[in-house]
Amino acid sequence: MKNYILFLVLSFSSFGFSQKVESYRLTKEEIKEQELDQVSDFPVYKAFTCADKSGVYNLLLCENQKTISKKDTLNTKIQAICTMADHGGFLEKWRINDLLESTEPKETNIWFWTKYCTTKDLDGDGYIDPVIVYGTRNENDEIRRVKIITVYKNKKYAIRAVECDLDVCRSFKKDANWNLLPQKIKTYVDHLVVKLRKEQNLLLKDG
Repeated sequence: MKNYILFLVLSFSSFGFSQKVESYRLTKEEIKEQELDQVSDFPVYKAFTCADKSGVYNLLLCENQKTISKKDTLNTKIQAICTMADHGGFLEKWRINDLLESTEPKETNIWFWTKYCTTKDLDGDGYIDPVIVYGTRNENDEIRRVKIITVYKNKKYAIRAVECDLDVCRSFKKDANWNLLPQKIKTYVDHLVVKLRKEQNLLLKDG
């Protein structure tokens, strides 16, 4: 833990001077060494160390791994936690919680879609703008819900979509505060939606 705090101090000085924005994925060994596996009640699926003008912090993607088999791992709950080291402990900046919904057909898995997540500075202001993407599948192995949550200045801006064969149960909604985001970030997320439609054969639309 002491080595980790020293890393934070040195990194903060370096990044604070150059205002460089960087992030990298942590190994399982680094997660355990830095005691990040103690932050959430769930196993850490993936973790990233990020550095920008605000300092050095960690983004943890946690899944409760309710059912584990050789074929698949099924989750009923997930958490995304942004935390900084603070006096030997951790200071939480923000958190995302979600879980399976009662639906018909029944939802059976919720997971982070990490290939579509990002920890980049999307608008060039020197701060990382995390985009967290996750989805759910039902018992027919169909994608039911997709959520895209953008965190800008520690506030969350979400797109919530429900996939369905029938118009009446299909939806695609942006939060009321969506237009408060910088245009560069909105453009990035709009392109991400197009990419999800194309690569995952999703509708992602209202009705």
